[in-house]
Amino acid sequence: MMKNYMRNLTLMIVGVAISGISLYGQKKKQKEAPEGYQFTIEKSIPATPVKDQHRSGTCWSFAATSFIESELLRSGKGTYDLSEMYFVRKAFELKAEKYVRLHGKINFGSGGLAMDVMHIWNEYGMVPDVAYDGLTTGDSLPVHGEMDAVLKGYLDQVITNRNRTLTPVWKEGFNGILDAYLGADPVEFGYQGKTYTPKSFGGGLGLDPDDYVAIGSYTHHPFYDQFIIEIPDNWIWGTIENIPLNELMDLLDNALENGYTVCWDADVGEKGYDWKRGIALLPSMEIEDLSGLERARWDELSEQEQQDLFYDFSTPKKEKVITQENRQEAFDNYQTTDDHLMHITGTATDQQGNKYYQVKNSWGTGNHIYKGYHFISEAYMQAKTIFFMVHKDAVPASIASKLGL
Repeated sequence: MMKNYMRNLTLMIVGVAISGISLYGQKKKQKEAPEGYQFTIEKSIPATPVKDQHRSGTCWSFAATSFIESELLRSGKGTYDLSEMYFVRKAFELKAEKYVRLHGKINFGSGGLAMDVMHIWNEYGMVPDVAYDGLTTGDSLPVHGEMDAVLKGYLDQVITNRNRTLTPVWKEGFNGILDAYLGADPVEFGYQGKTYTPKSFGGGLGLDPDDYVAIGSYTHHPFYDQFIIEIPDNWIWGTIENIPLNELMDLLDNALENGYTVCWDADVGEKGYDWKRGIALLPSMEIEDLSGLERARWDELSEQEQQDLFYDFSTPKKEKVITQENRQEAFDNYQTTDDHLMHITGTATDQQGNKYYQVKNSWGTGNHIYKGYHFISEAYMQAKTIFFMVHKDAVPASIASKLGL
């Protein structure tokens, strides 16, 4: 019996030792594993909850609406949940008019810009989401594929009809499609015990759409002047102010530092935009910037393996140096395109002290590490910004004077 006891004791001691070695190995392995990007929030300006544009091309409305909601918070007007779909509906009405007048020779689709929202707010007003959610098909979130196709198909038939003249009711037919898919135009509605029109509601919030300005940085137009930004979704032919790149970034930092959020129009189609991780980078494509990799080893890698190394975001890496010239070249060569609009609400740094911008997206919060927010590197912001929209009071005085704001 003693013999069995000693044998069991020996086995137990050996087992514990092996377990200890295994646990040590696991801890060591975990300790040596790449820690990934670790962000410290430096500035975070109040914003309303993240929404989900779902299966619709309406980021422009979600971004600008979120921006206005933050402006209401900043101004002490309270928390509002505004209707993105009201802006979408009115934009489609205006797009249809221009599309038909130009014989279909202009872009018509679900895309748009922040300026669309400001124009509609100015001309028609706005409404709360509870008064117009745009959901008529039984879906809980926007699903616009069929609607987009039907609207364009209808207009194309109006333009090419055999009568060689337009009927006086084509707009009624178009609005009927919008009524079916989004709901009737809310000409009057009740909200918190009062009756409003879109104009009275939008005008009663205490903000002025004329106080907001779009600003970009391009060399194919003079600095400190306005021009119509040449991107397909600019159906409204909206203008932006033009300033040098260094001043554009100064403007962004000044706005955030002083409590103003920024509506961001950008190119998000780069390989350096990792949607799953919620990080956007522009890694340097120079082999010298990849630590621990010898030139001989690099030459042995396949092209795909080389790409994987540059776009492996498991640890912070060196990024491209962005200049006014290479930024413009990318825009001129279609390497920087108008893809998406989001809402910049703050700043952060990674574990190496590199600067990032905190950005609120409109794709919901599920399956996103940062619950619907992304972190955009300074280099990415410099290179891939189409334009910013900000309150004119957020523009530094030295820049505002040059622009005549």
